[in-house]
Amino acid sequence: MTCSHCVKSVREEVSEIAGVERVDVDLASGRLTVSGEGFVDEAVTSAVAEAGYEVVG
Repeated sequence: MTCSHCVKSVREEVSEIAGVERVDVDLASGRLTVSGEGFVDEAVTSAVAEAGYEVVG
């Protein structure tokens, strides 16, 4: 991710997942933190891919 638009795209896609309550994206580190209940990691990975990015680590 290189800009605030990137952060917004990822945040919007991940926020649509049922059970997700909070999405934090740190542009400098590229770190995504997701909180909530009842969602699966694969859904987050898919949402990040839908936004045009890849989950690493």
